[in-house]
Amino acid sequence: MEFIRIPGTGIRVSRIGLGTWAIGGWMWGGTDEQASIKTILAALESGINLIDTAPIYGFGRSEEIVGKAIAQHGKRDSVVIATKAGLEWMETRVWRNSGRQRLLKEIDDSLKRLGTDYIDIYQIHWPDQSVAFEETAQTLLDLKQRGTIKAIGVSNYSPEQMAAFGKTALINTAQPPYNIFERGIEKDILPYCKNSNISVLAYGALCRGLLSGRMKPDTSFTGDDLRKTDPKFRQPRYGQYLNAVEALDRFAQKNYGKRVIHLAVRWILDQGADIALWGARRPGQIDAVREVEGWSLNENAKREIDRILTDAIKEPVGPEFMAPPARARA
Repeated sequence: MEFIRIPGTGIRVSRIGLGTWAIGGWMWGGTDEQASIKTILAALESGINLIDTAPIYGFGRSEEIVGKAIAQHGKRDSVVIATKAGLEWMETRVWRNSGRQRLLKEIDDSLKRLGTDYIDIYQIHWPDQSVAFEETAQTLLDLKQRGTIKAIGVSNYSPEQMAAFGKTALINTAQPPYNIFERGIEKDILPYCKNSNISVLAYGALCRGLLSGRMKPDTSFTGDDLRKTDPKFRQPRYGQYLNAVEALDRFAQKNYGKRVIHLAVRWILDQGADIALWGARRPGQIDAVREVEGWSLNENAKREIDRILTDAIKEPVGPEFMAPPARARA
């Protein structure tokens, strides 16, 4: 397993982290607690030491499951917990709120659910333009100075928003969406983070499962699964993305003896992100992690990947549909 250190901290993290949005169940068709706990334990046993979660993932459910898994693991100090704050909800209505009082309530709630007295990486989930960035940053800085959190992070922030936040508190990590199909951060966020010594935790590594290689034209999604409203999973785009996946899989097999799932995560690590978050809900989904290590993509390979995408995808679309509203609606 490859490791890095988060700049400005003593935190050493695996370059593949476990993402637990799906484990929370909401927007993913439900969850199985025991299978989820086994998945987290399998990830830790594989060498992954970073577990990324958030209160909004299942409205506290993901954090509770992560807490139970770490308690079973029994080695809290060997696990890097990254969680988030700044989203408020009522039933299933979600909106942004990064005010000081909201954040102080959220940190207490997260600590209880996770069964710990500190958070390694605490991230503002979405920028809240209705609250001064200085107020939000100062709140996290206060928590860091108390020892309640070890590192300060932001998620889904633009470079301008990070610069405004950074006037008050040093940002250690940024978490944007990034994968072979969703590359918007390459033009601004990725360079900004590199120049500012901010570690990039890329979420959506497998693009909601598209890059797992398991999706078929007749794959169906039930319940509240967000892929029912994801434009990538609607024709004609869906067919275009599936064609790209097939071509990428052939390329990976021919040149590396790997599959598209391994290629997708290796690409993120070689393209400039520091950490790729690997979403999983079953222990068997962790097995493929070992195939990401020990090889790399050269520039010729990256150019061929770009050609495959250009040939297959005529109507590309980003992850913008996932952004929550600024405030609650009446």
